[in-house]
Amino acid sequence: MKVCIAEKPSVAREIAAILGANTKKDGYLEGNGYQVTWTYGHLCTLKEPHDYQPEWKGWNYSSLPIIPTRFGIKLIDIDNYKKQFAVIQQLMANATEVINCGDAGQEGELIQRWVMQKALCKCPVKRLWISSLTEESIREGFNSLKDNSEFQRLYEAGLARAIGDWLLGMNATRIYTLKYGANRQVLSIGRVQTPTLALIVNRYNEIKNFIPEPYWELKTLYRDVTFSSTKGKYKSEDEAREALKQIEGHEFEVTSVTEKKGTESAPKLFDLTSLQVECNKKFSFSADETLKLIQSLYEKKLTTYPRVDTTFLSEDLYPKMPATLRGLKGYEPLVSALNLNKLPKSKKVFDNAKVTDHHAIIPTGYNNAAMTDSERKVYDLVVRHFIANFYPECKISTTTVMGDVNGVEFKVTGKRILEPGWRAVFNNEELGMRNEESSDDNSQFSTFNSQFVKGERGPHTPDLAQKQTTPPKQYTEATLLRAMETAGKFVDNEELRDAMKENGIGRPSTRAAIIETLFKRNYIRKERKSFVPTQMGIDLIATIQFDLLKSAELTGQWEKKLRDIEKGTFPASQFINELKQMVGNVVLEVMKENPTQRLVTDVQEQPKKQPSKPKTSKPKATKSASKPLVVTEGVPCPKCGKGVIIKGRTAYGCSLWREGCDWRQPFE
Repeated sequence: MKVCIAEKPSVAREIAAILGANTKKDGYLEGNGYQVTWTYGHLCTLKEPHDYQPEWKGWNYSSLPIIPTRFGIKLIDIDNYKKQFAVIQQLMANATEVINCGDAGQEGELIQRWVMQKALCKCPVKRLWISSLTEESIREGFNSLKDNSEFQRLYEAGLARAIGDWLLGMNATRIYTLKYGANRQVLSIGRVQTPTLALIVNRYNEIKNFIPEPYWELKTLYRDVTFSSTKGKYKSEDEAREALKQIEGHEFEVTSVTEKKGTESAPKLFDLTSLQVECNKKFSFSADETLKLIQSLYEKKLTTYPRVDTTFLSEDLYPKMPATLRGLKGYEPLVSALNLNKLPKSKKVFDNAKVTDHHAIIPTGYNNAAMTDSERKVYDLVVRHFIANFYPECKISTTTVMGDVNGVEFKVTGKRILEPGWRAVFNNEELGMRNEESSDDNSQFSTFNSQFVKGERGPHTPDLAQKQTTPPKQYTEATLLRAMETAGKFVDNEELRDAMKENGIGRPSTRAAIIETLFKRNYIRKERKSFVPTQMGIDLIATIQFDLLKSAELTGQWEKKLRDIEKGTFPASQFINELKQMVGNVVLEVMKENPTQRLVTDVQEQPKKQPSKPKTSKPKATKSASKPLVVTEGVPCPKCGKGVIIKGRTAYGCSLWREGCDWRQPFE
């Protein structure tokens, strides 16, 4: 019997339907020589410190650094996880072949390998590698199953990343908590979350310490068109007023009119980060919301695999594009304008060199699935970007008019669309947003209809405006995602900067979770759409003297080596050994520090204002009354010790409440 293991039940059902495994069993589907079962994402995880040595359970200096001789995995202690694993284990014991049907990526490979390892799988293993869940894609995948050994280096890179995050997070969190947490506050440190927090804190401090400087701009209105001085900003008021005095009472003369024709390419296809950015700007969806929506669309077979970091398609997909376009119901007017027998094949879209595990997010052409309103919005974005890339380029004409008033030079630039091309796919509102994002703030850009002729003269209305330099804006979810994606620009080392071009801080699939973690840790808060650090977040970044922990450079080093592990040019064992040495150095350095303050904060940094209540005759609390317990999410449960503290609607509780742990701490 062949056993197929998918990453979740919904995917297993899709695969089983195509394989003919239609008989429902307890924890799997069976039929036609196949048994199709599933995990729930991570069934296994790396062992906790106390699983290696009991004395490592307590948080104390003497146990640090915590570095296991050999890392192991364990089954996550949740009842339905244990039950499903038992099913998988039994199926594998009797299998003639196992087919790994997990998500085709580094994390998906790691999830399934751990389960097979824990289940002591000894039979041959094949790998299903697909980019969508359509019937065609699944059938093609099963017709070309790959040997699991082909993905060994991918697994090793994923394992190395997981072990590295464990080593750094476990040791750095404990040493900083012991040193600065005053036995009351867990100070969570992570390879990705801490540099991300540093981005937010540094931007906050930059704004806080910003000193505005005055400047003056000289403009003049000629024939209802505003021209700007080519001098740009005048830093001196005297100089600006002298220029104004120089042009007053003199006519405006057009000195040159130049027209340059050009083209604009369609916006690129989506990777996960660019989709999250677009959805945040357009619909105010959080990164986590967008990830869940596009994952749902993928599972409904409407779009391809979403956890990708490329905006390109592989060249072998080109022949399939006409069929995909024909399948886009509701978009027939847009598709009908294309010659499906002769679609363009641009390197801006199809480039094998720019595709690794998966290609960009595109629609599948499958339409037999219902969508929520939010899913429809995301789907529409994906479809329109896809269609637009087969339209002609937008043809534009850029006109630059130069003018002179008594020796002072002025300029204006205007753009005119000659042929809309791909712009016909988008509505005016979206195009306006896109133009706004792509325009240069320093350019004097406008659209005008007036026709100017060299040598013409006439009256004008000058204007001198005093302005002030402005600080950078606080990060929004969209701009923070972009900053995480392009974090390599903050790294001085050119080689490391290049290594981060594809990944930045974190992976596309984890950035949303990292941002959510910063909120849960009470390191950041939201002010309207802006992210600002809490005092705890500010103090934590100021406290960390080991700069590598809060810079993007560490991620750059990791990403380069992890990529080399995937290529087979760098051994995973060396990577892990280097990390062991690094965390040892971190622990020693922090131990040597002489703390000037302890970092402790209330869980609620900005308590909501409560309406005033009439005075009652309740007796005042005595001095001996106990103070409320300071509760922090993510720390071990004080009752069972197995779960972690989570935040509910009215109280904090244990993550294993379903399994019977009744520890509870009300908010008030």
